[in-house]
Amino acid sequence: MAKILITGAAGYLGAQTTVDFIKTGHEVIAVDNYLNSDPVSYRLISEITGSKPVIYNVDLADHDAVNSIFSKNRDIEAVIHFAALKSVPESVAKPLFCFQNNNAATVNLLHACEKYEVEHFVFSSSCSVYGDVSAKDLPVDENTPLKTPASPYGYSKQNGEYLIECQTRVTPLKACALRYFNPVGAHPSGNLGELPAKRVNNLVPLITQKAAGIIDSFTVFGSDYNTRDGSCIRDYIHVSDIARAHLNAFEFLKSRSEPSFEVINLGSGKGVSVFEMITAYEEATGQHLDYLVGERRAGDVEAIYSNPQKALKLLNWKPELSLLEVMESAHKWQQKLISLGLGKHKLG
Repeated sequence: MAKILITGAAGYLGAQTTVDFIKTGHEVIAVDNYLNSDPVSYRLISEITGSKPVIYNVDLADHDAVNSIFSKNRDIEAVIHFAALKSVPESVAKPLFCFQNNNAATVNLLHACEKYEVEHFVFSSSCSVYGDVSAKDLPVDENTPLKTPASPYGYSKQNGEYLIECQTRVTPLKACALRYFNPVGAHPSGNLGELPAKRVNNLVPLITQKAAGIIDSFTVFGSDYNTRDGSCIRDYIHVSDIARAHLNAFEFLKSRSEPSFEVINLGSGKGVSVFEMITAYEEATGQHLDYLVGERRAGDVEAIYSNPQKALKLLNWKPELSLLEVMESAHKWQQKLISLGLGKHKLG
């Protein structure tokens, strides 16, 4: 089978995708600098798969370090590029830090792919590239015009896509950008999930931490949006479904005979509000949650969800796991974190 380089492999999405590639017989080279992840993920990957990837602790913004990985592994067939800072509030507060980590890494990887003739590249993009989409444009599809992103994080993903597309015009690279609509949950076993190293800002980990008593409260940012219940609406997809899409994307790129670049939405076609997510957790676990309602947060868009038909057509992919399964897996993962003594990552 193929040798696959996965960046951000100790992170939330990278670890789940590493599991899938290993379980389907591929050899994985895992790269991460643990800026917002933890190497314990590799032990958990090994427990699930019975195997361990080749591991490099490397900052992808270091050109020479990236080049060294490729020079030692000249038979890499594909790069699955997750590594990036993803916190919207952090990108607003530290825009240059966001661009340095997210875009410099992509440039270095593309240089290495050209030099070492790696022809397949799957990029972890985001629905944030669409900016603040108006209600008349929902659900968004891949032809929806890109607007000014609401945060530097969104800009960094737009920039990443453009960098990759430019390379497909002048090299043999075949690439796709998968635009995610809010990955959530954990491995169905409950033994692998999100483990941020610095702070928790995402909704589902905040819900599970509140339920576990790790944090005293959490805040729903905004209840006066023009939505059915006043809270933001997002398109939440089980992380295992997102991981599976990367296997499909690799197979799709291998079937292409010419250099190409595709953008593909990974979504359900349905929007779920923040308040509805909280209710889903309560239904899945039988636990009641208390929370605060605050002002809107800088960088957040009101509502966004996807038209997923292109993913079905090109990748033969659609979400399979339900919102209740998302919350059940997230709950089990929180209990696993506590058992490992790792359940105390709080807001910072």
